[in-house]
Amino acid sequence: MCGICGILNFNTEKRIDENILHRMCDVIKYRGPDDEGYFLSEKGGGRAYQAGLGARRLSIIDLSTGHQPIANEDRTVVAVCNGEIYNFRQLREGLKARGHRFSTQTDTETIVHLYEEYGYDCVNYLRGMFAFALWDDKKTKLLLARDRLGKKPLVYTVKGNSIIFGSEIKCLLEHPDTGREANLEAVHYFLTYNYIPAPMTGFTGIKKLEPASILICDEKGNIEIRRYWELDYSNKLDLTEEEYKKEILRLLTESVKLRLESDVPLGAFLSGGIDSSAIVAIMSGLSGKPVKTFSIGFQEQSYSELKYARLIAERFGTQHQEFIVKPELLKVLPKLIWHYNEPFSDVSAVPSYYVSLQTRKHVTVALSGDAGDENFAGYDRYVANKLSAYYCRVPGFIRSGMDNLMKNLPEPSGRTSPVRRLKHFLQATSLSEEQRNIKWNCVFDNEMKASIYSDEMNNRFLGNDAYMYMLKAFNQSKGRDFLDRTLNADMLTYLPECLLVKMDIASMANSLEVRSPFLDHKLVEFASRIPSSLKLKGLRTKHILKESLKGLLPPEIIDRPKMGFGVPIGSWFKNELKDYIGEILLSEAALRRGYFKKASVENIINEHISGRVEHGYRLWALLNLELWHRMFIDKTLKV
Repeated sequence: MCGICGILNFNTEKRIDENILHRMCDVIKYRGPDDEGYFLSEKGGGRAYQAGLGARRLSIIDLSTGHQPIANEDRTVVAVCNGEIYNFRQLREGLKARGHRFSTQTDTETIVHLYEEYGYDCVNYLRGMFAFALWDDKKTKLLLARDRLGKKPLVYTVKGNSIIFGSEIKCLLEHPDTGREANLEAVHYFLTYNYIPAPMTGFTGIKKLEPASILICDEKGNIEIRRYWELDYSNKLDLTEEEYKKEILRLLTESVKLRLESDVPLGAFLSGGIDSSAIVAIMSGLSGKPVKTFSIGFQEQSYSELKYARLIAERFGTQHQEFIVKPELLKVLPKLIWHYNEPFSDVSAVPSYYVSLQTRKHVTVALSGDAGDENFAGYDRYVANKLSAYYCRVPGFIRSGMDNLMKNLPEPSGRTSPVRRLKHFLQATSLSEEQRNIKWNCVFDNEMKASIYSDEMNNRFLGNDAYMYMLKAFNQSKGRDFLDRTLNADMLTYLPECLLVKMDIASMANSLEVRSPFLDHKLVEFASRIPSSLKLKGLRTKHILKESLKGLLPPEIIDRPKMGFGVPIGSWFKNELKDYIGEILLSEAALRRGYFKKASVENIINEHISGRVEHGYRLWALLNLELWHRMFIDKTLKV
């Protein structure tokens, strides 16, 4: 696991400043505190280019000889990689049989020789999480690549006669040619989804390489981007339920086993939900010693799952650590803004950061249950969409009366509140299936954005509907029914752009590697071929996964309601952070940006504090946006 960066100069005699490359690495030292390395291509024969690669290393496998960058025998192919290749030992043996000679025991060297053997198709042989950069000195070409699901990040910008890239945006900002202009279109999308969809970033001119993609840049600056993998939800298998269950358990066990390879201490996050519990159960069966497990809880009981985590820890005899935290939000928030690089407001970034912080004190690698919901239909909104179809059959006068009744009720801040859940459900029932799914998943819907935007912002984005990002993902899907298209869209949008970003940043900020067995592409491909009726059976979410895990997990875990990983942000904004939110959002600096009407922001704050409408997540988004501007654009906020 590493942080990587690099520069390719083209069509110029200008040489790379090695000091800049060092600064680009230093700013992400937390991603790789154990080692650093650099490569600069030798410029000769009148070739008008120069390539430079840098890496910060978090040593996980091959602690003694895994120094990066790593080259082939004659140093004509050089690579740096962030991530882990779980099948590298099998690949290595096959490459050795073909005559390739290895000088280390690390997985990154496998990429170099795979490229020699298969060229750009090398990515198709990799099973793992990765973002790598490879320089081919003979072809004078740079190859950038990201893993299939987007577990590891990679951003880049083209400035003048250079392409500059790295694991994080702050790497690029160390280069003097990279500007700091806020990308207003990205802000527009962020307010809808609480994250910025790829390829956009919060900065004009800086882009994300999308998951399952490679970028090729030659010595003349020509750039080609290719997508090398995609899921197909239309190609269903015809198996019995028993056969599906056996194959799910086999693939999940295989995936966990692959992710247990480590030369440093390893453990697992344990929330007490079905996904993390399954991972811990399988790890316990594969390990010859007790698994180290880590859980986080809050004083607010409606946000704490510790009793379920304890149940699993006791059942499997794990070495269990619990951390009860009341986050010092004003202290930790600048750190989160710094590490996320761009506006990002998934509130579960807070507990993700804290559990990573505490876990890193005991281990260097942790397995997680991420992606179980996307693979097997675990979200409540999947159920809500199904219920909406039934509700639409209710006579109109009854629905109208229900709508009027719910509009006049206050909206409690507790996430389990039946009133709040029912109000959210009713707000979207008149929309199409696709729009309903977006409505339930967005922070500011189109109507609310229009009401808070300044006239200038409304005019700027007239005709630019942020919903189209999600609708495009729906339309691209080959799924046979709406649930399949929803799952496919979530795999293309919400999972890589929000959930995986959240955990990658939260963990790497604490020099912790997180591995996710449910993200193994072979398991994901199999799950996409399971009929959707076996995932959401009636109103039971994750039906086929739950059936697969019977006998392995207790009924209290399999049948418990889903909680999610959140914090009581709405309550905090009504109480201890009540004054703070107004000071920031209504400050002269915030209003001067010209994004929002002052009266509209005041109204949101007042409605929330009075308990009339729950705006906790919206206020969190606005707060993160303003503090990001202060840190990265104005440079007035320090960590």
